[in-house]
Amino acid sequence: MAESPENAAAAPAPAPPAPAPKPSSPPPRSGIPPRYDLDAKWDACLDLSIRRVAYASLAGAFGGLILFRSPTTRWASVALGAGVGIGAAYTECSYIFNGSPPKWSSKVSTVPSAHSEVSPFTFFP
Repeated sequence: MAESPENAAAAPAPAPPAPAPKPSSPPPRSGIPPRYDLDAKWDACLDLSIRRVAYASLAGAFGGLILFRSPTTRWASVALGAGVGIGAAYTECSYIFNGSPPKWSSKVSTVPSAHSEVSPFTFFP
């Protein structure tokens, strides 16, 4: 049974592949520049703080488990780790909120002081 040309023309042609969907873009943000966007800064700071405190506490717990036998010293190592995590998070959050850290100059004072001269009798009054 050969198909007639009428039946062949009536068959629909294969449809072209559908175009790929566009990647979803983030929702439009307000016109606040990143420098003044406190919501984003607080989100970053809280996320960073939780991670640093948790990881430092776990490191303290692991170190206490390996190094110490007494439960008191093990808890002390966990507390030390948590304190290190809080300090690191505080430092990083202060950088996030206040911008980059200050640039300390290594300039040496060229003004001579009265105590700048060293003699062998200075150390023995």
